[in-house]
Amino acid sequence: MRSPPPPAPSQGGSGYGTPYAGHMNQGANAGVGAPFAPAFGGFMNDPTAQMGFQLGKSAAVAGQEYMEQNLNRYVSISALKHYFNVTTSYVLRKLLLVLFPWRHKPWSRSQRPSSTGTQDQTSYSYYFLPPREDLNSPDMYIPVMAFVTYVLLSALLAGLRGSFHPEVMGTTFTYALFIVIFEILILKLGTYLLAITNESQLLDLIAYSGYKFVGVIVTLVISETVNLGQGTGGWASWTVFMYTFLANAFFLLRSLKYVLLPDSSAPTGSGMTHTVARSQRNRRTQFLFLYAYLVQFLFMWILSRQDSSTGRAGKVKGVL
Repeated sequence: MRSPPPPAPSQGGSGYGTPYAGHMNQGANAGVGAPFAPAFGGFMNDPTAQMGFQLGKSAAVAGQEYMEQNLNRYVSISALKHYFNVTTSYVLRKLLLVLFPWRHKPWSRSQRPSSTGTQDQTSYSYYFLPPREDLNSPDMYIPVMAFVTYVLLSALLAGLRGSFHPEVMGTTFTYALFIVIFEILILKLGTYLLAITNESQLLDLIAYSGYKFVGVIVTLVISETVNLGQGTGGWASWTVFMYTFLANAFFLLRSLKYVLLPDSSAPTGSGMTHTVARSQRNRRTQFLFLYAYLVQFLFMWILSRQDSSTGRAGKVKGVL
């Protein structure tokens, strides 16, 4: 006996077939002989779509130019890029210089001449080398990164003590930024009263005011490690704090000398030389000493103050 042959497929399809079989067959039959077109091919070739893309690109370029023009009214973009022109080797060497500045020489910034003019008359001007080419040049990469690290570190220490709350980061950021702005105002007032002029003075002062956070971070990390998370207190914390404070003060004393006490033989950016009277030089020296030691001691102590009960830095209560 032989098994009966399988039933012939029905034209209407079996009851167990896919309900979309008819539609698929129709689509397949409709596509036979027709050229293949991607889903978005027609849209990309549409003149209206191309016009929309062109308008969007033009709007983006116009917005970028508008932002640059308005920002250049307050801060020069090209000058700001100069302070972020750093390398990894420069960052490591600069951090070592900030923490161990005792035997570093020389402290003067390197300059490069630039000639401008025509064939008949040529004038020379001098400009400072970027940080990646001069270790003594101030940068803003380290101060900005140290500032952000300080805020995150304060929140982390508060969390390790079990006293973290959402306001910690906002509060830390606010008073740290207030200290930096207040310090810059003190410097600007001092330079104004002492008739100190410098082409890149403001940006230099902003950069130098941020190096203190490197010493503050080192103080917090070592103090919390030695005290087992009980805040910054005891002889170990004071020892670390005094060292980082003295290192930062010595670093600023040497670095800011070219701004507050310019060398009479050193050319400026316009090729001219400075001439400072003896009495005025003495006043500038006193101001530099007070800023590097007295002002920095106060601000670094406030920033490195950590209360083990609340986790808030900068709370002046009791001793360090």
